[in-house]
Amino acid sequence: MTDTLATAAHAARHLPSSWSLLLHNRLAACGLGVLLIIVLAALLAPLLPIADPDATNLLNRLQPPLSNGHPLGTDALGRDMLSRLLWGTRVSLVVGISATLLAAFLGTLIGLLAGYAGGRTDSLLMRFIDMLMAFPYILLALAIVAVLGPGLLNALYAIAIVNIPFFARNIRGLTLGLRQRDFIQAARLSGKNHWQVLFSEVLPNVMPIVVVTMSTTLGWMILETAGLSFLGLGTQPPNADLGSMLGQGREQMFSAPFVTLVPGVMIFLLVMSVNLLGDGVRDVLDPRLKSGVLQRAKAITDVQRSVIPAQNKPDALLEVVDLKVNFGSGQRATTAVKGVSFQVAKGECLGLIGESGSGKSVTALSIMGLVASPPGVITGGAIYVAGEEMLSLPPQRLQQQRGARVAYIFQDPLTTLHPQFSIGYQLAEAIVAHQPLNKQQAKMQAVALLDRVGIQDAEQRYAAFPHQLSGGQRQRVGIAMALANDPDIIIADEPTTALDVTVQARILELLQQLRRERGLTLLFITHDFGVVSQICDRVAVMQRGEIVETGETRQVLNHPQHPYTQRLIASVPHLGQGRQFLQRVRRLYASAEEKA
Repeated sequence: MTDTLATAAHAARHLPSSWSLLLHNRLAACGLGVLLIIVLAALLAPLLPIADPDATNLLNRLQPPLSNGHPLGTDALGRDMLSRLLWGTRVSLVVGISATLLAAFLGTLIGLLAGYAGGRTDSLLMRFIDMLMAFPYILLALAIVAVLGPGLLNALYAIAIVNIPFFARNIRGLTLGLRQRDFIQAARLSGKNHWQVLFSEVLPNVMPIVVVTMSTTLGWMILETAGLSFLGLGTQPPNADLGSMLGQGREQMFSAPFVTLVPGVMIFLLVMSVNLLGDGVRDVLDPRLKSGVLQRAKAITDVQRSVIPAQNKPDALLEVVDLKVNFGSGQRATTAVKGVSFQVAKGECLGLIGESGSGKSVTALSIMGLVASPPGVITGGAIYVAGEEMLSLPPQRLQQQRGARVAYIFQDPLTTLHPQFSIGYQLAEAIVAHQPLNKQQAKMQAVALLDRVGIQDAEQRYAAFPHQLSGGQRQRVGIAMALANDPDIIIADEPTTALDVTVQARILELLQQLRRERGLTLLFITHDFGVVSQICDRVAVMQRGEIVETGETRQVLNHPQHPYTQRLIASVPHLGQGRQFLQRVRRLYASAEEKA
């Protein structure tokens, strides 16, 4: 136990920070660098030895860049372009950032109230948002400025107002999904009022999305502000921002193009750097993009894999040879799977058992290249299914093997079944992905599968949605999807953990029956020795990414050799032992700590 905690703490210390992840993104780092240079130059404008940005000198009008005393030249009134550029950038940044903060504050507040309160409050606030979104946002901004009058402050209000819907819609959708979650109900039961729940429980959960939305819309805010100033509705003379400089220089577009080119390039650099940085912030704060769940796992090269030939027995259908999987990057990589090897014969059930975090699911997901990459990288080993190496297959070929040759039963079908589609539709979709059947044929086969796995009134249940089924029924649907294309191997990743004992027994009985009837090969992942003794022919015990013991189920359960296996078995409670059970567990763990 101590070793496990120490390993977990060591891994936590070596997790990459958000800052290092951001800098690892080259485009985001480039955007950050350019933005810092621009912001620093704008902030230091009052301290730099540059000319007065409003000082005119008609004798020096339209001086080209690199003129004496004017590195970027002068405009039509002889004003120094460098000085006006730096001061104008200050104004554009202040207006863009202020408008973003104002829109984020108001939009987030509206989204929180609408999503949490629901009912008439939600309808009223969302109809107001719909009204704002009914107009093209730039035309709405022009209309607001036309009503309020030209001016920098009015332009700020206009830009903020037209961007409120982008925040309100996102936050309202998230809040709707959060308000009925268990931790919200627990906060209410603890005595917190609605405002306390809203700002102490809901708001922290939506803040990452607020930050992401701000980072990705700031560039547009700056661009919209420049557009209003370009039309003469923003900053008024003699003050200037980037948009007004661009508008004032359009008359010299052909005679002195640098007058418009200088602010135009600055707008481009500023907006592009903000957008690149915003993309990087989004990747860091969004767990799905951060983990790369939509990408195929990276694997070792064919040259490295060629030195690891298959060693399968004549009846081995699945063989994993010296599999290694790392998470992270560079020197901070953590090895999750350390040279795992095992074989599963045709029609056999191998139980892969170990505590949470031992690497069981990572090993199983690696078989069909489903480990999220980044951060997961298969750094060594090979995986053979019926003699065919899986990791070297091209993506299209590997996609054909998923579901047809190797199927997967996930632990929680409520999260793996799509909530917006009926179970029948999803089951038929899995069938037609590998079989040339029309819609009616696929439906008939799907109904037959539902009936086969014990779903009563299968034809009526075909149109049911996942939330309309019990946990055991959803798990049966997951098994039906795994069986849809008659696979050779099924990987069951703790399929009974979330079920009560009675339903768990029925699911195990169903799997055993399907094994006998179809001759299925089953890789069963669990942490329950009771389940292993009931369904598995052999067992492999996994600890910290390594298989420490393997053998026939009865032999391992009755005569465990490895201390870790002994502790796991000792941790299984027995009826009637009471304090004797606790004392035996303490002795085993104390003995293990002394040996360590």
